[in-house]
Amino acid sequence: RRVHGNRARIECQNHRLTVEDPCTVEYISRHIAKLKQRYTQSNGLRPFGLSALVIGFDGDGTARLYQTDPSGTYMEWKANAIGRSSKTVQEYLEKAYFDIDQTSDTAVVKLALRALMEVVQAGPDAVEIAFVKNGETLQYLPSTEVKELQGQIDKEREAEAEKKKATKK
Repeated sequence: RRVHGNRARIECQNHRLTVEDPCTVEYISRHIAKLKQRYTQSNGLRPFGLSALVIGFDGDGTARLYQTDPSGTYMEWKANAIGRSSKTVQEYLEKAYFDIDQTSDTAVVKLALRALMEVVQAGPDAVEIAFVKNGETLQYLPSTEVKELQGQIDKEREAEAEKKKATKK
């Protein structure tokens, strides 16, 4: 992972010096994907056996999310998950993503937490949430807020379950 970050940083600097514009998130995602593919196809080089999520903002402030794979492919997503049980999380995100107010920070964080709660059996101490806004640095949500949001989600789930029971009767 460190190799990807260092190479991406150098490529961004080279691109800025050469073109005099900052590189887009797609450009750097493509660069990382090509690097992975080159290591996978070359003799004597150990391939990078990991997928990565590349997140950033383009010059116009548009948020972008790309996934790069060891095979050298890269894809753009609105929301995504990688790793163990990612299929379950992706299916949940596909169902619920367009049902929320995507301009509300709380709604987006709750969606992410709900998706994680689909696959994580541990309590809120096992979940760490970070987010980034255009022009700001990466921010971690305090564990107290995560616990509070998890409590709200549990209450909402209980209310939904009660509604389903009431409609069945």
